[in-house]
Order: sequence, then structure tokens, then C-alpha cells
Amino acid sequence: MSPLDEIGEIRKIDKSNMLSFCVEAPKHYREAAKTAGKISLAYSKPSNIIVAGMGGSAIGGELLKDWTRDIASIPIEVSREYSLPAYADKKSLVLIASYSGETEESLSTFLHAVKRKCMIHCISSGGSLVEFAEKLSVPYLRIPSGMPPRAALPYLFVPLLMSLEKLNLVSSVSKSFDEAVRILEKVSAENSPEKPAKNNFSKMLALNIGETVPVVYGFGVYRSVAQRFKQQFNENSKILAKWEVFPELNHNEIVGWKESRKLAKNFSTILIRDETEPAEIRNRIEETITLMLSTQSKIFEVWSQGKSALAKMLSTICIGDFTSVYLAILRKIDPTPVKTIALLKEQMQRTGIKEKIIRELGKLAS
Repeated sequence: MSPLDEIGEIRKIDKSNMLSFCVEAPKHYREAAKTAGKISLAYSKPSNIIVAGMGGSAIGGELLKDWTRDIASIPIEVSREYSLPAYADKKSLVLIASYSGETEESLSTFLHAVKRKCMIHCISSGGSLVEFAEKLSVPYLRIPSGMPPRAALPYLFVPLLMSLEKLNLVSSVSKSFDEAVRILEKVSAENSPEKPAKNNFSKMLALNIGETVPVVYGFGVYRSVAQRFKQQFNENSKILAKWEVFPELNHNEIVGWKESRKLAKNFSTILIRDETEPAEIRNRIEETITLMLSTQSKIFEVWSQGKSALAKMLSTICIGDFTSVYLAILRKIDPTPVKTIALLKEQMQRTGIKEKIIRELGKLAS
């Protein structure tokens, strides 16, 4: 029996039940849609949109950027900084996403957005962000608390979709969303802990990755999906990982593989695939696989499911989430705690930067 088929052992290791967020992803997306239905934006059409956040709170912005690339008529950018780009002004819509509401960089960006008189909407479970949004009469959406930010992706991503639909920047979100949830139910069932490893794609992928470093390759709308894979391997599996994108990787990274010699055996390459991928991308992926077959790297493919871009993106994300948790369990590590991040935040508090930001927000609110 595979170690990933021992449910009792899984529960002992996964003490905070991170797997439950993978299994219940469809439910959380439905709940997120209900919560996002409360959004009310009285803004005019912005000239650009900036999604500001960090880590698990920012990846929703990356997904939004990729999903809207071919349908939105205005630029959408993701900012992971303390400040906004120079072009941000009163015509910019700044969507601040901070699950805890206490993220130092997000609070700083919120301060900059207020000073520049940007259109602002906040998404958070509470904290200082919601506190000052209320004091400054900035619209916000309060989402459920008590989750690791990376597990709260449905509540951080869906409101971004709904915000754009309410501003008439995109349409038909509901139709795509309904299909995505149906596909998620299928993928979740196929990869659940109760499903034996021999019939469970995510378990087999985790077993095959083993002690290697995963390298995830995406393209198009799967750019941010590859990034999500990498982040989940970092936080859940507690391992190093990296991600790259076609066709760019064919102009640099491929040389590293060809010349890596024995080093390649320490890596596993995961290619995100789509049955309807453009011919030019398919050709590049197939040629890359051919070139890599001469290396000692393990090569795996994760195929998306569904018809809409949204369903395809979320189906592959679900696979990545499950795989990262199963890999943590194989390593006998509880996937939920992120002690290093908590320690760094604690050390950063000693710098007094966050307190300074809070004081400045307090002055604006008084």
C-alpha cells in the first residue's frame, strides 16, 4: 500500500487538515460567489486596474490578469510593492487584496492609493485594512476568516472577477464560473485522499516528484497557474521550486537543461497542457520535451479540464494544490504552518515600518 493511501497516517501528519481545503474547493468557490455578490462599486470605468497584494493574496490578481488578457479593454497589473506605479491616479482602480488585513506592503499601498485619490476597493477578512477602509469610507468586501491565505484563494479571486463584471469590463462570468465549479467537483473527487494512489493523479505525481525540485512550465492563461504551483510547493511541501513560461523559456532556460549534465536528475519538470493549446505553443512544448529527454530530469504533464479558460485554470490549480499537500505528507511535514514566514514578519515588525504606515493612515482618518 502507498503511504498516501493510509488515511490515518495522513490525518496524523496533516494536523490542520490542509487537504480539506483541496477537497472542499468547489464548496468554497460557491460560497465565494455568494460573498462577492455583495460587492457594490459606484465607480466610473477606470483607465487601468492595479491589484495590490502579496503571496497567497496576490495570486488571484495574477490569475485575473491572465484570464482577462484577451477580453479586457484596459490594462490590468499586479503590484507586489510598498507603493503604486507612477501612473496610478484618480482614474486608476486599485483593488487591495490582503487576507489578514495586516500585510505591511498592502497597507502601505492602500495609503498611497488614498493619497493619490485612486478608486479603491479592498478585499480582506478584517484587520487594519478593513478598519481604515471603514474610517476613510472606502468600499470593501469582508471575506471569511480563519484560513491560511493560500487556502483562501476562492475568496480572494472570485471577488476580483465579480468586480470587473459589475464595472462592465467583462461579461459571462457566471456561465464560465458554473462550469468551473462542476469541473472542480470532478477533479476534487478524482484526487481525494480516499482515492487510491494507483487511480489518483495527484498522489502519483507527488510520489514521482519525490525528493526532486519541481520546475513548473506554463503558457498563456497558465502562466499564473504555474506560479501558483510553485508557491504551493514552497508553502505546503516546504521545498524549493521554480516556474517559467513558454515561449520565453525557449530563449534562455532550455540551454541550462541541455548543459546541466548530472544536475538535471535533481529536478522534475511539470508541463501544464491544454488539448486546445495553440499550434505554435504545442510545437514548442513537444520540441522542448524532445530536447529534455536527453537529460536526467523527470518529465510530467498536467492536462487541464473543461471548456472555458476559467474551468481550465482552476482544474489545474486544484491538481497542484493536492499534489503539494501529498508531497508534504510524503515528507512527513504538516503542510499548514509556515514558520519561516511568521518569523520574518515578527522580525520586520521591529523595524517600525508598519507602525509608521498605521500612524499616517490614522492622520488621514482623523
